[in-house]
Amino acid sequence: MNDTLLDNDIPAKFKDPKTGEFKPDAMLQSYKSLETKLSSQPRAPKSHDDYCVDCTHGLFEEDKELNAKMHSLGFTNDQVQAVYDMAAEKMVPMVMDMASDFKADREVEKLVEHFGGAERWNEVSRQLLSFGQKTLPADALDSLTSSYEGVLALYNMMNGEEPSLDMQGNGIEKASEMDLQSMMRDPKYWREKDPSFVAKVTEGFQRMYGK
Repeated sequence: MNDTLLDNDIPAKFKDPKTGEFKPDAMLQSYKSLETKLSSQPRAPKSHDDYCVDCTHGLFEEDKELNAKMHSLGFTNDQVQAVYDMAAEKMVPMVMDMASDFKADREVEKLVEHFGGAERWNEVSRQLLSFGQKTLPADALDSLTSSYEGVLALYNMMNGEEPSLDMQGNGIEKASEMDLQSMMRDPKYWREKDPSFVAKVTEGFQRMYGK
């Protein structure tokens, strides 16, 4: 009975297809192939101190305690590097967002101070948004309202002040508002949204109406 159970437990690939007899040579060869495959796979180093991690991005440094935990789980050097790389990939946009938020907060603080308080700024910002949506393309409005100087330029435009500076450079001299309106009708601005061309239009408004 035991022989029958043992025979039933033997995979078909280790049996003769004609006689059904057990083929030990086939099992031995399969074992050697498995051993070779396992021995060729990367293994964790002897110590977590042996990990070689690239942190040249400068966002953070190698963490020995974290390395020790990954070593206890049998992580190879490539796997450890992948963990660090994924952390950097996630941190880059997060750090950029934090920096952007910080800059935006500082710009708002400057505007609140410039207009004499939060209540006055809230009213001015509402007026600026309404004016900008009626008179400017969305891209130009977004560019102007993204900085302290741009908001002041938009404020001066809203109040009908004359341009304080002439645009020079970029092949444009003494540009008028009509010139800028013409540029905004250019396909490079409204259709292709060429970054450098959009920047020229935005800079034009800032130079004309900024102080």
